[in-house]
Amino acid sequence: MTALPLEGVPVSTPVIETEEHRALRASVAALGKRYGREYFARVVAEGKHTDELWTEAAKLGYLGVNLPEEYGGGGGGIAELSIVLEELGAAGCPLLMLVVSPAICGTVIARFGTEEQKRAWLPGLADGTRKMAFGITEPDAGSNSHRITTTARRDPATGEWVLNGRKVFISGVDIAEATLIVGRTEDARTGKLKPCLFIVPRDADGFGRSRIPMELGAPEKQFELTLDDVRLPAEALVGGGTSHAEGYGGEDAGLLQLFAGLNPERIMTAAFALGMGRYAVERAVDYARTRQVWKAPIGAHQAIAHPLAQVHIELELARLMMQKAAHLYDAGDDMGAGEAANMAKYAAAEAAVRAVDQAVHTLGGNGLTHEYGLASLITAARVARIAPVSREMILNYVSHQSLGLPKSY
Repeated sequence: MTALPLEGVPVSTPVIETEEHRALRASVAALGKRYGREYFARVVAEGKHTDELWTEAAKLGYLGVNLPEEYGGGGGGIAELSIVLEELGAAGCPLLMLVVSPAICGTVIARFGTEEQKRAWLPGLADGTRKMAFGITEPDAGSNSHRITTTARRDPATGEWVLNGRKVFISGVDIAEATLIVGRTEDARTGKLKPCLFIVPRDADGFGRSRIPMELGAPEKQFELTLDDVRLPAEALVGGGTSHAEGYGGEDAGLLQLFAGLNPERIMTAAFALGMGRYAVERAVDYARTRQVWKAPIGAHQAIAHPLAQVHIELELARLMMQKAAHLYDAGDDMGAGEAANMAKYAAAEAAVRAVDQAVHTLGGNGLTHEYGLASLITAARVARIAPVSREMILNYVSHQSLGLPKSY
């Protein structure tokens, strides 16, 4: 009996990772092991950034593995970049800016930027010498991107763009040379506001930032941004307003550009969660193998072993969905990738939260100590449930888009 191909997936496409992917995993895992959780925890405690790990990962070509070769990248895709983030996370030292800089901003510029924008940004994003933040979330918009109030208007006298608005929970603005800001501009034909993306330099006049105190222990800081009559040259608009590349540019491509960045964001968030969950389970398994209270190690008891086996299964299932999403995205199937990326993010976040909870529970009181380093993951694991989109909004998406159920909003 001949096996039927998966819908939308060519027969020749391997479901399991290629040999090159396995080699990449092993190499990144070795890098992560050299740094590990102790390095990560020390950086957080000292209020510093993971500069050493970032620099070494860049030298090895991992940061730009998804970017085009002609601009200094590795010529791969989100499938490869997600492997990098997952393995670093599994070693206890994830790089959150991988989600933002090469995955979101790098992808948007590579797909839709002008030639000048690509030359200006992609080589630096690929070799790690430049970083870019991503600004979409607003205080009053929440999960409703249609309520974004950051606006951009053209100054007819100078041709410049003038931006006004606020953004919140924007990661890494202090270490990024620019922020890719999502704004809205008026459609000359309809008069309605439509999304568009701008590259805003960190030192632009009127571009302010204030740090948001967080309970979350992470090297990457969170900021609130204010844009007060920020003036940008015409070329700051991604795509420049002209047709190019895939036939879309500037003001006419904002929505497509936005979703081109949001799908990788969800896939990479899944990778972030998977790495965290794997790290927690590995710590718990090591402990359960050696911790002895009665005659046998506690891992011999099913009350300990079965929950760990269950979360391991859930993490593996979530990875399969992440791999599907990455494959669809890299193959150019944006619609299929949208559904799979949301599902992958949901599945990975839920699995990570349960994995961390079970790991802490396995260690008992030791799970809450600095020595074992698991307690801090309780807060960190919640991030994947909340950001960049809540699990409830993903369930809304699946119920509407996948199941065809009516909206309530």
